[in-house]
Amino acid sequence: MFRTTLPLTCAALCCLAACAKSPESIAPAYTSEIPYDSWTCKQLSDETIRINEALAAASVQQQNARTNDTVGVILIGLPVSSLSGDNIAPEIAQYKGQIDAIHRAMLHNNCGTAPAS
Repeated sequence: MFRTTLPLTCAALCCLAACAKSPESIAPAYTSEIPYDSWTCKQLSDETIRINEALAAASVQQQNARTNDTVGVILIGLPVSSLSGDNIAPEIAQYKGQIDAIHRAMLHNNCGTAPAS
């Protein structure tokens, strides 16, 4: 019994490793603040709000991809969302990087407290 259980367990763990990451676990991609340095504080604040909204929508899509991958692995042994392109981790990393860059630009431009992200 141990001989058949171990390979199946290893296969399941490998499939789960290929699943979409949770939005919270995705690290921000580096984005330079230089393009934002010439923006006004109002423009930076508005852009932060816009990107936070885009990040929230992308996070919902990523969470759905993660859920679909888990279900796919359980039912057919494949992370279907990751295989079909629904995993948008790079987009989330880019949004997070842009938010970080805008916050750095706000500090550089003495804009005060940045909106909560």
